[in-house]
Amino acid sequence: MPEMPEVETVRRTLLPLVKGKTIQAVTVWYPKIIASDSEQFIQQLVGKKIETIDRYAKYLLIRLSGQLTIVSHLRMEGKYRLVEVNTPKDKHDHVQIAFTDKTALRYNDVRKFGRMQLVKTGTEKEVTGISKLGCEPNSSEFTTQYLINTLSRKKKNIKNALLDQTIVAGLGNIYVDEVLWQTKIHPLSLANQIPQFQGHQLHDNINELIDLAIKKHGTTIHTYLDANGDTGDFQKLLKVYGHKGEPCSRCGVLLEKIKVSGRGTTFCPNCQVIYK
Repeated sequence: MPEMPEVETVRRTLLPLVKGKTIQAVTVWYPKIIASDSEQFIQQLVGKKIETIDRYAKYLLIRLSGQLTIVSHLRMEGKYRLVEVNTPKDKHDHVQIAFTDKTALRYNDVRKFGRMQLVKTGTEKEVTGISKLGCEPNSSEFTTQYLINTLSRKKKNIKNALLDQTIVAGLGNIYVDEVLWQTKIHPLSLANQIPQFQGHQLHDNINELIDLAIKKHGTTIHTYLDANGDTGDFQKLLKVYGHKGEPCSRCGVLLEKIKVSGRGTTFCPNCQVIYK
């Protein structure tokens, strides 16, 4: 699943391709992609101009004239690309937003898990899935004390706590494995047993890791591409994810992989301390 750095990369690459364009027609080939009434979605978009694209956690916020916003969640395999309006339809293209300049924005999704919802601008945090999310890394709300206080109330393991989007929004499996290795915390450590000094370091490492991953245009493991069809580069810097059985680059002990609540989890059994 694209995580926060990948969605931010999609936002940055998509914006210059569509900003200022006026929507002439909308085609929905797979109505379930639209979280509301698809016919109403189509009717309300025609004639609107794309003003900008924002992001919150893993959600894209496509801002339109008329105080409307398309809230788009890419889920597992969702991708956007700009094409000529008469480009033959790919079998996994599910939505087309055609512009007056004869180009079109296509939404492609092999698994059909992605969703779009049209809402009044400013209500995203009230009427969409964003309402359930915690604060983002590198935001003013995501302070060291916020993280320490929140984790101190959680009896679950730290891997699950960091994947809990109501605590920190935007982190996924790859970046949680990486930041726990970087902070030397075992993924099965109890969140409320993490020492304060580790909480401080964990906070800083989350911010630094996400910032670096964005600068490297995200991580491509399977099918992730940005809006230009390019892969990310952060996979070249991964220390544990995808490296099961290889020597830890810090201590040389072989990395292990376990399941944590069904999620593949790679860690160093030597230098990642377990807190119980």
